Amino acid sequence: MSRLRPEYFDDLYARDPDPWDFEACDYEAGEYAATLAALEPPYASALEVGCSIGVLTAQLAERCERLLAIDVAERALEQARARAPEVTFERREIPEEWPDGPFDLIVCSEVLYYLDPDGLDETVAAIERTLVPSGSLLAVHWRRRTRTYPLLGDEVHERLRHLGWPRAVALSTPDYALERFDRP
Repeated sequence: MSRLRPEYFDDLYARDPDPWDFEACDYEAGEYAATLAALEPPYASALEVGCSIGVLTAQLAERCERLLAIDVAERALEQARARAPEVTFERREIPEEWPDGPFDLIVCSEVLYYLDPDGLDETVAAIERTLVPSGSLLAVHWRRRTRTYPLLGDEVHERLRHLGWPRAVALSTPDYALERFDRP
């Protein structure tokens, strides 16, 4: 299955401004709490990949001096900008438009399984290129099968483990996997 392109997300947000119910869903609130608990702030320069409407972004901003949040859907970014005006938001498609960095934190929450295997490999190479030594990669992904996503969350995390970086945090629930990798 090929990766999901920006048009998919544009259509999704055109139909529903919060298609995954980020603002009110107990599952999302619990996942965000676990994500934030896995961090060791402060971070000087952070990147959030796939920020959507910015619910997690606003919480990450409190732990980062500078936060660049990216997404492919402009409608989502409009909401995110209103929610967290102190954050820098940019419309970018990964891996082709990966920002230059450097970053001491990269957060990939519920996003890398939208890529195909080649796109994931290119994204992992971009993470390696832009994450500073002693920086952290925090990845969180839904583990259950879907009809839409090209990859499973477990496949994404298995590929990230191939970086060979120590896992400072590893949490696995029936619904999601959360890992923080600290680059040596």
